[in-house]
Amino acid sequence: MSNGPGPSGLSSDRDPAPDSRAPHADTAPAAQPLTEIILKPAARPSRPPQPPPPPVRAPVELSIDGVAVSVPSGSTILEACRAQGIDTPTLCYLENLTPVNVCRVCVVEVAGSRVLVPACSRKVEPGMVVQTDSERVRHSRKMVLEFLASSVDLSTAPAVGGYVERYGSDPARYGPPAEPAAANERDRLEAGHHHAPSGGPQAATVHQPVKVDNELYVRDYSKCILCYKCVEACGEDAQNTFAIAVAGRGFDARISTELSVPLPESACVYCGNCIGVCPTGALMFKSEHDMRAARTWDESAQTVTETICPYCGVGCALNLHVQDNEIVMVDSPLDSTVTDGHLCIKGRFGFQFVQNRAPE
Repeated sequence: MSNGPGPSGLSSDRDPAPDSRAPHADTAPAAQPLTEIILKPAARPSRPPQPPPPPVRAPVELSIDGVAVSVPSGSTILEACRAQGIDTPTLCYLENLTPVNVCRVCVVEVAGSRVLVPACSRKVEPGMVVQTDSERVRHSRKMVLEFLASSVDLSTAPAVGGYVERYGSDPARYGPPAEPAAANERDRLEAGHHHAPSGGPQAATVHQPVKVDNELYVRDYSKCILCYKCVEACGEDAQNTFAIAVAGRGFDARISTELSVPLPESACVYCGNCIGVCPTGALMFKSEHDMRAARTWDESAQTVTETICPYCGVGCALNLHVQDNEIVMVDSPLDSTVTDGHLCIKGRFGFQFVQNRAPE
């Protein structure tokens, strides 16, 4: 039985009949079944499509430490310094977060400016004259580091220890540290309700017991320098959960959940992005915290393996930190175009199934 064209001019084994009004209507249709045209996917491109190149930014001429340099417009002073190989200290700055200018260790001197300016956020300007290591800059950094080191436990922030040595800071001149606060004592402080100073020779500190209220990560706010990185990562820069914020004022300021409720009762979704950006170890994997307590944590004995998260189809890049054939920590590279260094709860903490291997 013949499969002739139907009323619409279609054939079950040929291309649609040509329309006399269409270009090349007199050309014979290709001998390709209609089902193959519909079901056979088009050939894949030889290479994946690339994003358009970024616009070319006009150069800006300025002077840094007496050297004439040229950087693209829109660059920060910090970016210009790093392009010249100048090691400018930072604590609250991270490439995947919005600068908030709170740590003040990256300040530099700019000719014509009344105050020192934060290099991490100040944009370069034509003719700008910058001094990154003047006496005024060194004195400011020294004082900031002394205040931090005298009140905060920096034992898991080796970079800060290097800065303290570089600028000759002497935290001990403020006296021995005061006694740690009781558990949750600092959480009960109210802005505007000031307490009388102790009047003793001891240096005020933020030392307090470690908060361990879940099995994924711990919060040791004795090590918190209020860099705001965790607040940014929990907020607009990454997770948009807004489970934590800065509460209190002055020396009583601290990172807090809403109404200081325990973390499991807060809006936290345990993505762990706050851990990934913390510069001092105030936020830490519980696995790392437990190993440090047992004195078995050894970064020199760890290897890092790059892989892809197995849970969903997004394809997040992972770095698996392995010690003694066990995964002890997971993070994501800051330069990943998929994650920008951020992960979800499964990508960061969902690795325990790998450890459940059959005995050899």
